[in-house]
Amino acid sequence: MSRLVSLGRWIAGTILFMISFFILALSLTFLDRKQTFAYARSLFSIVIRIMGIQLMVQGKDRIVRGQTYLIMGNHQSLFDLFVIPAAIPLVFTGVEAAYHFSIPVWGYLIRKWGCIPIRRQSLAQAKQSLEIARQTLEGGLSIAVLPEGHRTRTGKMAPFKKGPFHLAHATKATILPFGIQGLFEFQQRGGFLIRPGRVWVRIGTPMDYDDYGRLSVEALRDEVFSRVQGLSGQA
Repeated sequence: MSRLVSLGRWIAGTILFMISFFILALSLTFLDRKQTFAYARSLFSIVIRIMGIQLMVQGKDRIVRGQTYLIMGNHQSLFDLFVIPAAIPLVFTGVEAAYHFSIPVWGYLIRKWGCIPIRRQSLAQAKQSLEIARQTLEGGLSIAVLPEGHRTRTGKMAPFKKGPFHLAHATKATILPFGIQGLFEFQQRGGFLIRPGRVWVRIGTPMDYDDYGRLSVEALRDEVFSRVQGLSGQA
């Protein structure tokens, strides 16, 4: 029975996913990013409810509207894509593996959204991505980064990569940490079964440059890792 219910949720979620991205593609063509993001938050909230996620958010009051943030958290599931925009009431872009930009429809959407391609194979290309991210933050648009780089396979957080923390130092951006708890149990990487239930997103205290500027890149990485670990219930 659980497999049948999971199949039904996958079918319903996929249909709504396709409808959502058609709507967002049109919105990005004719409207600005702020209006499109409002639609995205509403549509993604519906998607996750249909999939069986009861989203619980803590710490919204810590966000200052109009502030630009470098948003960092853990990467639990494919559904992070829907949960993070639904939970965090900010307009932001993200980073994507460079090959994602060649995927039909998805590549068009993330390009129009202003997502930043990440190429880890070449140092020169990695620096170019860092420069694009710097310009984005300085232009007043927040960026969300999942420093693990890949979804967890075990439910435990993987070590953070250093790139986002080089970016933090280079831009003196305010870091907004968050932690997700429950998405790994909801749907594991490579798994088919869906286990409906509560998913928590806890937003932590923002870290201004005055708070972390004295730290090395490695020390900053470790500090943010510790905070995200606590927010995700893994401390």
